[in-house]
Amino acid sequence: MRASPIHRMKSIISSEFQPMPESVPVQVAWTPATLRALLDKELPGAEVIVVSNREPYIHNFKGERINVQTPASGVVTALEPVMRACRGTWIAHGHGSADRHTVDEHDRLRVPPRAPTYTLRRVWLTEEEQDGYYYGFANEGLWPLCHVAFVRPTFRESDWASYVRVNQRFADAIVEEAVTDSPVVLIQDYHFALLPRMVREKLPKATLVTFWHIPWPNPEAFGVCPWREEIIDGLLGSTILGFHTRFHCNNFLDGVDRFIESRIDRETSSVVLGGEETLVRSYPISIEWPPAQLIDQAPIAVCRSRVRAGLGLADDIHLGVGVERLDYTKGIPDRLRAINTFFDQHPEWVGRFAFVQAAAPSRSKLPDYDRLQAEVVALAESINARHGREGYQPVHLQLRHHEPDEVFELLRAADVCVVSSLHDGMNLVAKEFVAAREDEHGVLILSSFAGASRDLPEALIINPFDEQGTSDTLHRALLIPEEEQRERMHIMRDQVRDRNVYRWVGQMLLDAARVRSHQRIGDISEQNAEDNQPRYRS
Repeated sequence: MRASPIHRMKSIISSEFQPMPESVPVQVAWTPATLRALLDKELPGAEVIVVSNREPYIHNFKGERINVQTPASGVVTALEPVMRACRGTWIAHGHGSADRHTVDEHDRLRVPPRAPTYTLRRVWLTEEEQDGYYYGFANEGLWPLCHVAFVRPTFRESDWASYVRVNQRFADAIVEEAVTDSPVVLIQDYHFALLPRMVREKLPKATLVTFWHIPWPNPEAFGVCPWREEIIDGLLGSTILGFHTRFHCNNFLDGVDRFIESRIDRETSSVVLGGEETLVRSYPISIEWPPAQLIDQAPIAVCRSRVRAGLGLADDIHLGVGVERLDYTKGIPDRLRAINTFFDQHPEWVGRFAFVQAAAPSRSKLPDYDRLQAEVVALAESINARHGREGYQPVHLQLRHHEPDEVFELLRAADVCVVSSLHDGMNLVAKEFVAAREDEHGVLILSSFAGASRDLPEALIINPFDEQGTSDTLHRALLIPEEEQRERMHIMRDQVRDRNVYRWVGQMLLDAARVRSHQRIGDISEQNAEDNQPRYRS
């Protein structure tokens, strides 16, 4: 029996799809120009739409003035330079106090503010919807569930209803913004697990590339979610579903195998559900190279002096930094306890080493985050009381939002950067630290449970749950000779430069282009088969 044209095309698609390293020469320099050339060649005339909960620019009132803020978000850090290159439309939740005052009658505005290149479309949510969809199901349910961070996930029927309703709201916005019936839609993160299926029902010709920015747990952990089947089914509306690591891809396929009746091809890493195929791929996310924030940065020596002066520290003080949102997955309490142990066991570093913890308050409506902030403040105060002295404070806790240029100044001033996440999909701060150090100086201490540890094995890798081990590694980092620092940093900088954010999205767009090409061939083959059928007169 001969296979139908559609089945033949699916076989071709599956057999030809391989991870990016085998399909694109390593010598390609990924830049905005490369990305634009890729779009022109592989996706000519394609409409690109990005969907995320977090918007790239937030407008807030400060008195009578309107200030623009760039949020502390890994998704925004990764996608904003991509959208500047793609020049498409970004759909996101508008929640700034002045957001409604800066859009047109269609809830749109052009961004970035200084040199607009793409359109931001804002979607408005009620406080009740935000409480249920964002704070409730997404961040009390999916976030702890996927991070396996020993915080019990909370599932409420009312939160799930809000999640469904908001996903539908964003699906409607995508349909409204789509100029063609076959846009390329890049759906971002765990806020929109149902969105691919909803969009697929309205725009069946769309190419839907969904990227899940957080870990995907094993089936035993994911199985506690009451709506596990609905979430997996929603994600399988995607043309391509991406994760940071192959490990997360395998966990997802195991979950599909456990909970959904479908056909899984482990060799090609694909799932067929209802006759439609979803490719499951790993795309390690990265940052812009070179980062835009470095353009106006002072030389590293100036950053070192300026940061130390601002902290009231002598120029010869060794400085460690940690930069992240105040979230229980980031391991900030564990890190501070390790620093306390370090001072206890190495008193010779008292007065010679200080640590800056920059932590942007996050999700303050949730009790777990309030408790975390109180714990972090108490730990910092305890360390300073135990090891501080007049004119010297060992821990500088900065609980506020830091603009990107402030973050890069800190990273350039540091001798050590500590990323001790208990579980992280990737973690871009690690890569920002590497990118910030053109002097090839500094040591990165990196959690083995962050996806970045696969990309940056030249960092000093730690188990963040091991307080003594983290303390020992910090001591080692402060003693590493400059020559070894340069060797490690040189290798990591090459990796971050070559596998930057443009390559990340380029991988997905190239795979999307292949799917679209094969679908066109399949449509032609199917039409030809129909045309060649014998016609009988009645």
